[in-house]
Amino acid sequence: MSPFTGSAARTRDWEHLRVQIADGVATVTLDRPAKLNALTFGAYADLRDLLAELSRERAVRALVLAGEGRGFCSGGDVDEIIGATLAMDTAQLLDFNRMTGQVVRAVRECPFPVIAAVHGVAAGAGAVLALAADFRVADPSARFAFLFTRVGLSGGDMGAAYLLPRVVGLGHATRLLMLGEPVRAPEAERIGLISLLTEEGGADEAAAALARRLADGPALAHAQTKALLTAELDMPLAASVELDASTQALLMNGEDYAEFHAAFREKRPPKWRGR
Repeated sequence: MSPFTGSAARTRDWEHLRVQIADGVATVTLDRPAKLNALTFGAYADLRDLLAELSRERAVRALVLAGEGRGFCSGGDVDEIIGATLAMDTAQLLDFNRMTGQVVRAVRECPFPVIAAVHGVAAGAGAVLALAADFRVADPSARFAFLFTRVGLSGGDMGAAYLLPRVVGLGHATRLLMLGEPVRAPEAERIGLISLLTEEGGADEAAAALARRLADGPALAHAQTKALLTAELDMPLAASVELDASTQALLMNGEDYAEFHAAFREKRPPKWRGR
């Protein structure tokens, strides 16, 4: 996203999220523990808008997405979303479904790594939010469930049919999206859905440590790597290597590349500046 903004001021308070930013790391916590952090219309919109703001500001170099209480996120709120959508016409339903997809696009397209810290349930939209993250750090209590067919909808919700086969392969994705059965942490790690499995209760701490490591590293290199991973998913090899070449040529003109060489010669750690 372009860093150029209009006259709107940055949002300081988010009704549906708890947001902390310190030393380049943002921690965004879904904060409805009494309802297992079930998402509302407002929560979707807040996530979409927050990621857009952070992307424009370029002050965040890594983001942790976590859930308060007993689980990560149980998906869309049954009463506040499913009940409400039954009264909507097709145009309103299309607007809502486009908004949920915009949240996933914002996670994939923001110029910093996103780490989902998962404990307990990550179901429905919660499972897709974790799937969209660059890293999924989970403890043994984590369980993922793509429940959309169980409520009579397509398993390909919010980009799940695009993302999941690319993470776990078509066979596993077909099973998970078609049947909606929960996948517990050991199997999720085995099929590649979990990036890092921690000790019990260790997901938040491990995610924070990973975010710190990423934030202290070469932010521009991370941003471009993320962009290429997303862009090249559907490219032929010739287009991919050409895009890689153009990206590397630009980065070789950057300050971080020169700083690495200077640090190597002076036998010291690089001082990354993200440019």
